[in-house]
Amino acid sequence: MALTTSTAPAVTGGRRGLGVGFLVKLVVVGLADALGLYGVLTSLATEQWGILVFLVAILAVVNWAYFSRRAVAAKYLVPGVIFLFAYQIFAIGYTGYVAFTNYGDGHNSTKSDAIEQISMQNEVRVEGSASYPLTVVAQGERLGFAVVVDGEAQLGAPDQPLAPAPDATVAGEQVEAVPGWETLRFVDIASRQAEVTALRVALSDDPADGSLRTQDASTAFVAVPALQYDAEADAFVDTADGTVYTPSERGNFVSEDGEALSPGWRVGVGFDNFGAMVADARMAGPFVQIFLWTFAFAFLSVVTTFALGIFLAVTFNDQRLRGRRIYRSLFILPYAFPGFLSALVWAGMLNDRFGYINVVLFGGADIPWLTDPVLAKASVILVNLWLGFPYMFLICTGALQAVPADLVDAARIDGAGRWQIFRNVTLPFVMVTVTPLLISSFAFNFNNFALIYMLTGGGPNFVGTPYVVGHTDVLISMVYSVAFESGSKQYGVASALSLLIFVMVGVISWLGFRRARRLEEI
Repeated sequence: MALTTSTAPAVTGGRRGLGVGFLVKLVVVGLADALGLYGVLTSLATEQWGILVFLVAILAVVNWAYFSRRAVAAKYLVPGVIFLFAYQIFAIGYTGYVAFTNYGDGHNSTKSDAIEQISMQNEVRVEGSASYPLTVVAQGERLGFAVVVDGEAQLGAPDQPLAPAPDATVAGEQVEAVPGWETLRFVDIASRQAEVTALRVALSDDPADGSLRTQDASTAFVAVPALQYDAEADAFVDTADGTVYTPSERGNFVSEDGEALSPGWRVGVGFDNFGAMVADARMAGPFVQIFLWTFAFAFLSVVTTFALGIFLAVTFNDQRLRGRRIYRSLFILPYAFPGFLSALVWAGMLNDRFGYINVVLFGGADIPWLTDPVLAKASVILVNLWLGFPYMFLICTGALQAVPADLVDAARIDGAGRWQIFRNVTLPFVMVTVTPLLISSFAFNFNNFALIYMLTGGGPNFVGTPYVVGHTDVLISMVYSVAFESGSKQYGVASALSLLIFVMVGVISWLGFRRARRLEEI
C-alpha cells in the first residue's frame, strides 16, 4: 500500500504534462510559431527590420509564457497585449509617422524606386537602333517577349530582364516556341493589345540600358530613358535639351524653372499636413464649416435621441399602460436592423424625384432632401434620430428601474407635479447612470462615418475645393475623402486629420467623464 501511494503523484504529474490540454497548447503555439516564422522570413525578404524585431520578440514571449510553469499570469495577458500592440499602438504610431510625411499619390515609395520609375517612364526609341522580329509569349497572365539577338534566342518579362533561352525553338530570325511559355496567336494578341504595347522588358538590371518595347507586336525595338540619371551628381539630365533636375526638400526632382518629375519619394514635411486645410484659401472655409458641423451633428444626435428615448421610456414605464411589452418590442425594431442598410433605405426614400416621401407623402413634390445643404443636414439628424432612439430608450428604461419608488411617492405626497418629479427626482437619477453612455454616444457620432457615407456621401459638395468634400461631411468622412476619393490620394494629410480627431475625442471624453464623476458625488 505504501508503494502504491508513493508512486501515484508521479503518474498524475506525467498525465498533467502530456495530457490533452498540453497537446492542444502545443498545436496552437506551434501554429503561432509557424505563422510568426512566415512573417519573419517575409520581413527579412522585404527588409522590414522593425517588424522583424517585433515578430521575433513576440515569438520569444509567447513560447516563454506558454511553456514556463512560472508565467501563469502571462498566459492570460500575452494575447491581449499582442493585439493591443498590433491593432492599437502600431496603428496609432504608424498614423503619427505618416502624418509628418508627404505620403500619397506621387510619393508612395523610396527615392531609389522613384529614380527607377522615372527612368522607365521616360523612354524613347533609339534613333537608328536595330529592330528584332518579336514573338509574344505568355505564362498564364504573365506576358513576355522572345527575340533573336546575334543568333541567340533571348527571353524576358516585366519582372525578368532579357536573358538567353537556350531551349527555345528558333526558325530563321524569330523564336517559334519557348518551353514553359505559350506562344500567343494573333487573336490572343489582339485581345490583349493594350497589355502588349505597354509591356516593357528591361535589357539588363541597369535601367539606363533601356528596354525592349513594341508597337505592333511583331517587331521589337530598343528604347532608352530620355532622362539620364547621374548618380554622382544625384540629378536627372534631359538628353534632348540638357535640363538638369535636382532633388528638392519636397521629395521630387525639380528643374531650375520649377518643373517637377513624377513620381517623387517620401520625405518628412514637419507640421505642414496639420495646416494644409487652413493654408489653402479654397479649403479653409469648407473645413471650418465641416469642423463646426461635426460638433453640431454629434451634439444634436445625442440630444435628440436621448430626449425621445427618455420620453418613451418614462411613458411606457407607467404601470397603467396596457400592452407595454408590445410597444417596447416595436420601438426596438430600428435598432435590430443593420445601420448601414437603414441608411441606404432612407437614402432611397428621400430621393428627390423617386423617393417615397416626395412621391407619396408630398404628392409628387420636388423637395431636395439630400441635395440642399440645409435640408440634407436636417435629413441626417432625423435619420440618425430614427436609428439612435431605440438605444436611448433601452438604457433609459433600465435606468428608470433604479429610481427609488419611495422617493417618488414622497415627492408626490409633498405636492410635486409630474414635471417637478421628473425634473428633480427622475432625471438626476437617470443622468448618473446614463452620462457615461451619452459621452460614448457623442464620441460614436463624432466619428459616425457609416451614416454619412451611406445616406448623403457627404454631399451636396462644396464647389471649387481641392478635395471632394460636402456640406454633410463630418471630419472622419472628410478624412476618407482626402485619403481615397479626391483623385490624388493624400495619406499624409488624412493621417494628420485623423490625429486631430483622436485628440479632440480624447479631450471631450476626458471632460465628459470628469463631469460624470461629479454627478455621482451629488
